[in-house]
Amino acid sequence: MKILRSTYLSLGSNKGNLLQNLQDAIDLIAEQIGCICKVSSIYKTASWGFVSDDFYNICVEVTTSLNPENLLETIHKIEKKIGRQKKIISEYEARPIDIDILLFEQEIIFSKYLSVPHKEMLNRKFVLVPLAEIAPNLIHPIEKQQIKVCLKKCTDSSTIEKLDFKIKRPISISEKYNFIAIEGNIGAGKTTLTKMIAEDFNAKKILERFADNPFLPKFYNDNERYAFPLEMSFLADRYQQLSDDLAQFDLFKNFIVSDYYIFKSLIFAQVTLQKEEYFLYRKMFDIMYKEITKPDLYIYLYQNTPRLIENIKYRGRDYEQNISPEYLDKIHKGYVGFIKTEEKLNTLIIDVSDKDFVNNTEDYNQIIKQIANA
Repeated sequence: MKILRSTYLSLGSNKGNLLQNLQDAIDLIAEQIGCICKVSSIYKTASWGFVSDDFYNICVEVTTSLNPENLLETIHKIEKKIGRQKKIISEYEARPIDIDILLFEQEIIFSKYLSVPHKEMLNRKFVLVPLAEIAPNLIHPIEKQQIKVCLKKCTDSSTIEKLDFKIKRPISISEKYNFIAIEGNIGAGKTTLTKMIAEDFNAKKILERFADNPFLPKFYNDNERYAFPLEMSFLADRYQQLSDDLAQFDLFKNFIVSDYYIFKSLIFAQVTLQKEEYFLYRKMFDIMYKEITKPDLYIYLYQNTPRLIENIKYRGRDYEQNISPEYLDKIHKGYVGFIKTEEKLNTLIIDVSDKDFVNNTEDYNQIIKQIANA
């Protein structure tokens, strides 16, 4: 589990579309840095330290797993993406976005590239006013006084105007969902994605216990003989595991994410069982399905068949190496049929055929954004 810590950032813009610049920055912070807990009102002030157009300023509280150095590096990337150019001269200048780290927990940092608390924050009303709005009782780690007290002592006499415009706070998936189920074909990456989300968002993960099923290797060698005991054992185990884990609320976790949902049992049974076996199986399934908690979001990871074959070979499970493309195609069609018929299920289909969300942070962030916006 990654350790999440609170940081407070100051954002300002006085070049281009100021509102859009701030919103774009907020969205990128939520995507690349962490969950945005609070966003202040927007305050308009004259440029500070140089003559230019007025600034729009806000402060935000963010929880992040990044350390201060990586946080600063990510902030610079966000500023660059929004259009801020690298400084050639040291003087202040107009910019589409300016993001400063004000506080990072109660840490005191003095390095070549980073000073925390921000060395000028107590002298700037455009920082202290929005910060006092969202964290009035926060203690400044050097002054040992509350931010609202620091604001009263501030000698900055510049005019600051609160605006009626609002910045939309991005909602994290940990706030939006209680239970997410991630499905996909064999080798689609559902377990990997489940683990990554659980790690990054402090979620309780439920992983399918397929490795403990003694019928699975036998099934891949003799499908007809072992299909029914395999599917029945999977159904019983999935029902028991989901029932137990979903019923146990973990006070230290934000939500639950699973790398399967019980309907997976029916999809695979449709492919593997004979007609008479399937009818008997379906009766048992319908009884169990009514009792299982439905996910707030059901995600289907789509991988094209050639990529699935590559992934299966790469992970090297001996009993999977003879899986045919035709079998994988049947499984996919089963999922498509399920998604079309289950209209009441909040479903999100994510095509990961051309994505490497394990090694490419941008691909992973795009997936998280899709989930948050579903």
